This record gives sequence, structure tokens and C-alpha cells, in this order.
Amino acid sequence: QVQLVESGGGLVQAGESLRLSCAASGRTFSISGMGWFRQAPGKEREFVAAFIWSGTNTDYADSVKGRFTISRDNAKNTVYLQMNSLKPEDTAVYYCAARLRFSDYSDYRSYDYWGKGTQVTVYS
Repeated sequence: QVQLVESGGGLVQAGESLRLSCAASGRTFSISGMGWFRQAPGKEREFVAAFIWSGTNTDYADSVKGRFTISRDNAKNTVYLQMNSLKPEDTAVYYCAARLRFSDYSDYRSYDYWGKGTQVTVYS
């Protein structure tokens, strides 16, 4: 089992920044990749950013490219999502996820473990 705990969400004004953290514990050696997703009210869960497999390559949704950065600290088993130039349309619950298989990193169905999410609200 893998446990994921997100933190760092909050209420910010448009243009400001937030950094989300996701601490992993348990059988972290079994993880092949990690990613961030978000879900706004009434919408489907959507891909935000991910590490491609267990390497350092990353990918982002077009809507956040150039504004968000995914990073990690292996010593702390923690993944981060730095979010800059936030917009009201970034408002959502943000989820950290871990996958065990070599599968599509942008598809939420590829992920085996999920955190409970952290709320990000951006006002104009």
C-alpha cells in the first residue's frame, strides 16, 4: 500500500502563487510514476502534471504549461506542484496520485493510489 497526503492549498488572488506538496509513505519503492490532477465542481478530473515513468522527464496540461512546475525530493518521498500566475479557472481540488504500472500518465485511470485532495481557490 501507498499513502499520499497533500498540503498547501488555499485561497489566493489571481496572479499569486501556491506550492502544493504530496508526501508519500508505505511501499513507495513500487511507484513507477506520480502526477497531479484536479477536479472543479461539476467537471471531470483532469490531468495537470506528471513525471513520465520514474525518470525526471515531465509533462503538463496545455492549460498550465509555463505556469506550473512539478518537482520532487526523493529523500523526503515528496512531490511538489509549484503554481504561479494563478487564474480563477485554476480553482479546483488538487489531487496527488501514484501509479504502479507503465501506463498512460495523463489518464487518471492509470493511477492506483490517490490522496484526499487539497482545495485551491483563486479569486479575481
